Amino acid sequence: MFPHIGSMPISSITAQQFIGSLSPTHAAGKLETVKRLSQRINEVMDYALNSGLVTSNPAAKIGKTFHKPKVKHRPALLPEQLPLLMKNLAFASIGKQTRCLIEWQLLTMTRPAEAAMTRWDEINFETKEWHIPAGRMKMKRMHIVPLSEQALAVLEVMKPISQHRSYVFPGYRNPLEPMNSQTANMALKRMGFKDILVAHGMRSIASTVLNEKGFQPDVIEAALAHIDTNEVRRAYNRSQYLEQRRDMMAWWGRHVEQSASGNYSFSSGLENDSVNHYHDVKV
Repeated sequence: MFPHIGSMPISSITAQQFIGSLSPTHAAGKLETVKRLSQRINEVMDYALNSGLVTSNPAAKIGKTFHKPKVKHRPALLPEQLPLLMKNLAFASIGKQTRCLIEWQLLTMTRPAEAAMTRWDEINFETKEWHIPAGRMKMKRMHIVPLSEQALAVLEVMKPISQHRSYVFPGYRNPLEPMNSQTANMALKRMGFKDILVAHGMRSIASTVLNEKGFQPDVIEAALAHIDTNEVRRAYNRSQYLEQRRDMMAWWGRHVEQSASGNYSFSSGLENDSVNHYHDVKV
């Protein structure tokens, strides 16, 4: 944007000038980039409006000028393919903590960044809960994850690897920092799941399985940390669904463990040195 409007006083920029500066990007077919740039422009202009630097936001509706990017659903496996994932995960040439991170994300139904940045001080072993602070959540609300026995087993595997550091899944290059949120995606690609499954897609597997098994949709949505647009129902969900989610997560943990039967899943507490020879491979 800067070559076009960077030198202009913010109060003098018109909607047409904003649109003109975005047109080359739109013409190049980068529709998602245009959408994000429009959002950033509006954030800046809203700040300027609230600060008294402008009297209106001329960029408020510039997004309607351009074609909208097509929604691309994240690749995900079918529920019946979960054993295939667990088998490939067991024998993949990936680091032990990478494998644990993937199992942790699968078992907790969290997003990649939320899982990768798990801290030990967020884990309550007495109540068997993981309290994710609002600042790390997409919806900016604190999220409680009831931990199944299988999820707790993953934490036990990580304790000697983490070695009392802050993060459960320390980075390979700098163990004082968490693993990169893209680590799981890179590992899945190496395992042969490119264009078939991304880390975020594991949430879809869980959601589909739980819906098919008859769990209450509102409870599933609460477990996925999706925000209910109804404020009254949202307050009720937050206060009443924890115990129901605890039972559901316990069932999901057992289901994942059964899907990994014979594959030496960390979540099942089974380890075999011949299977885990890859623990020094850095992914």
